[in-house]
Amino acid sequence: MPKVLISDQMDPKAAQIFRERGVEVDEITGKTPEELKAMIGGYDGLAIRSSTKVTAAILDAATNLKVVGRAGIGVDNVDIPAASARGVVVMNTPFGNSITTAEHAIALMFALARQLPEADASTQAGKWEKNRFMGVELTAKTLGLIGAGNIGSIVADRARGLKMKVIAFDPFLTPERAIEIGVEKVDLEALLARADFITLHTPLTDQTRNILSAENLAKTKQGVRIINCARGGLIDEAALKAGLDSGHIGGAALDVFVEEPAKASPLFGTPNFVSTPHLGASTTEAQVNVAIQVAEQMADFLMSGGVTNALNMPSLSAEEAPKLKPYMALAEKLGSLVGQLATGAIGGISVETEGAAAQLNGKPITSAVLAGFLGTQTATVNMVNAPVIARERGLEVREIRTEREGDYHTLLRVTVKTASGDRSVAGTLVGAANPRLVELFGIPVEADLVGPMLYVVNEDAPGFIGRLGTLLGEAGVNIGTFHLGRRAAGGEAVLLLSVDESVTAELLAAVKALPGVRTAMGLRF
Repeated sequence: MPKVLISDQMDPKAAQIFRERGVEVDEITGKTPEELKAMIGGYDGLAIRSSTKVTAAILDAATNLKVVGRAGIGVDNVDIPAASARGVVVMNTPFGNSITTAEHAIALMFALARQLPEADASTQAGKWEKNRFMGVELTAKTLGLIGAGNIGSIVADRARGLKMKVIAFDPFLTPERAIEIGVEKVDLEALLARADFITLHTPLTDQTRNILSAENLAKTKQGVRIINCARGGLIDEAALKAGLDSGHIGGAALDVFVEEPAKASPLFGTPNFVSTPHLGASTTEAQVNVAIQVAEQMADFLMSGGVTNALNMPSLSAEEAPKLKPYMALAEKLGSLVGQLATGAIGGISVETEGAAAQLNGKPITSAVLAGFLGTQTATVNMVNAPVIARERGLEVREIRTEREGDYHTLLRVTVKTASGDRSVAGTLVGAANPRLVELFGIPVEADLVGPMLYVVNEDAPGFIGRLGTLLGEAGVNIGTFHLGRRAAGGEAVLLLSVDESVTAELLAAVKALPGVRTAMGLRF
């Protein structure tokens, strides 16, 4: 029974869903990092919000951890590279608080346009400064979105309802999607020059850090108003302060800061500056939604292998998982086989799906091949960290789909580049569920890849099988299955034998001494 720890305050429905899905759950919040390290080793999953910091040290102590689920969008508090290296899936819930965050951005836009916080403070102080607070209308103004994903598209929809013109800078926004959400796609220079209001809706990455730098802020329209409900670090806060002081920037509203909690920002007290304490996701509806979603996603993963909204692994729905499971088993076995047999430096690996296999989600299949291949060299490898390790080693990975059927209804082929040429293995499913090898380095051979095996390449000559059988019998080795293939009569032949015990060095030496043997190796699956 999988076990999950909820380490931050979360709606009770999360724990309820875990229990309903057959997952044991503990709700223990407010622990220090040292206390969390001491207890995390007993859990398969960790459900968090923003308070828990999932550091490399925590992950080192999490010996059984398989998944971290963030109830919310931002994962700045999770060391994703460290999680990936340890084979831990990291999930978030990008849709549960999208509307709430988008509405907060619109609310701050109104607050800036009509100077609401300052007008409120002035009025409650007993003043009646009607002439002091001269606002602007949103109607007919140009809103510039930096980031037009899920939240940005909702902001665009609301802004168009306010009769604003919406332009967007987003490298991933296609022309078709721009038309669909009713925005004009522009480059960053054009957005800075044209926008009356700018809202940010992008994650914090090396590419987006300080995207509104001092240089870019200087390119903005005189009197521009800027809203950030995404991530601290997207705006150079010192340059923003200077722009507000000079009057070039007409107003700014931040819900997020570089340093949080933000208790001493130089922006505080600046005229035309509005701030809130990271409230973008803080509505009752959003907190319930993200708690439900993270529990459902983590339970699906732990109980059925479904992967939703993962940040370091291809998505795999709970419906896809049962269909892909036998293919992933085949993929891992083929990857392991070619990893054990191919010698020398490997320059690249290609994964080809043919027939029915080509209709499936190929990313998990490729990850399983890499896990099997790299697992022959690295003990702590799985589908999560295998692509990361492959990139670190400079291994070129290609995916090829061939929808037409060949000799088999469904086929998976794995090919590696070696100094002496390409080496390829292929397999299929028997009865839609049982992995079966059907080709080994160009030689047709059908075999089940199970347990310890003996691999022999020999000259196809009369009497060899008898001599090998006699040797194994005298050595006390029991043969489980026997699989034979050859290129042509009298040419090169291949033997794959499953045996009851691991193949010893002494046995290999004896097999290699038989006449006609070119190669002999012990394999394990």
